[in-house]
Parts: sequence; C-alpha cells; structure tokens
Amino acid sequence: MGSRNSKSISVRRLFTALDKEHPDAKLALDFESAFQLLVALILAAQSTDANTNEITRTLFDRFPDPASFASAEAEEVEQAVHSSGFFRQKARTLRSCCQRLVDDFAGEVPRDLPDLLSLPGVGRKTANILRGNAWQIPGIGVDTHVGRLSLRLGLTEEKDPNKVEADLVEQVPTDSQIRFCHLLQYHGRRICIARKPDCPKCVLAKDCPYPDKTEPALPAKPAKSTWVRS
Repeated sequence: MGSRNSKSISVRRLFTALDKEHPDAKLALDFESAFQLLVALILAAQSTDANTNEITRTLFDRFPDPASFASAEAEEVEQAVHSSGFFRQKARTLRSCCQRLVDDFAGEVPRDLPDLLSLPGVGRKTANILRGNAWQIPGIGVDTHVGRLSLRLGLTEEKDPNKVEADLVEQVPTDSQIRFCHLLQYHGRRICIARKPDCPKCVLAKDCPYPDKTEPALPAKPAKSTWVRS
C-alpha cells in the first residue's frame, strides 16, 4: 500500500476541478518526434521549458537524428546547448545516449520501459513522460510540480519520486494518468507555486489539506484624514 494522507483530496474531485480550470494543460516542451522529446527532456533538467524550447528550435537543424549527435565533437554539442545550464554534462549525456540508440536500437527511441531506462540520462520520470507524450502510453512522470502538489494535496507522504509515482499509480485511473500529470504541472506553475502558493485563487482550496495555505489579503485600511479644522 502507498503512504497516502488520510486527509487527502479525492483524485476524482481534483481531476474534475483542474480539468475545468486548465483546459489548455499540455506538456510545455515542443517536439515533433520521440527523439526530439527525449533530447528536450534531457536538456530541461535544471532549466526552464521555455529556455529548452528556444534551444531546440534550431538544435535539430544541426543534429536531426541520434547518429548526428553521436558523431559530433563534444565542443560542438556543448556550444549548441550552452544556454541550458550544466552544458558539458548535458552534452556528454546526449552524445552517450544517442550512441546507445545507434548501437543498440538502430537509431530509434525504444518504447519499452526497461529499454528506455538503459539509456544514459533516462530515469523513470523522463521515461514515463516520454512514453506518455510521444506514444500515449499511461504512466506517471513525477517532475517537480507533480511531486510538490501530490505532497501538498495529501496524495502521498513521500518525497522520493519513485515512491510518489507508486502512490499515484494506485490512485489515478490508467486512462487519466497522462492528463493528470499535465494538470498538476499547469496548476503548479500558475497557482500552487513552490514558495508561496496562491491559495485564495485555488479551486482546490476548500478540500486541500496543505497546512501552510496563504490567506486572502485583508482590505487596505482607509488612510487617516490629514484635514485640520480651522
């Protein structure tokens, strides 16, 4: 059994409310193929989706497939992904990952989870997000937003992403798992932000068990009159 808080919000209630609140929710990374999404997910670590999209907008003109990454000089890839942060490590990971794709998978991104997890730079979060968004294979990808909101909403008491994933898989219907992650990601960016969640604007505030909710701002007190009677 997972470690769900007894005061947690109903997943059905959560899903219905957020689906209405964020009808435009989707993966924020731009991609046209499973390979492009894999590259984007590796680059997005410790970076923003917007910055990653700016990089990949031209990156695939230079490196259109795994073979082109694998055969490129390290400095060339580093220069191309420099603005993503940790660019040397990411360039090394991309080249290693793409070399594995060329050597073991005929240059194609595998769909099976064990095969994906065998690739350099690919953990369960990346693999689940990739499978869900490239091929609509159900799964829970626990990024920073999914992990934070699941804890605040009482859907888990865990902080380890793999344990959070296990708790959510028990609760979220298989056919809703991909959409569920998109909704938590959007709500985490727009309302339930990390440092100071905007609880007064949250559609889940009434049922949310998070103990550190922000309160509505008090109306400003009227300024004292400076009029002096003569």
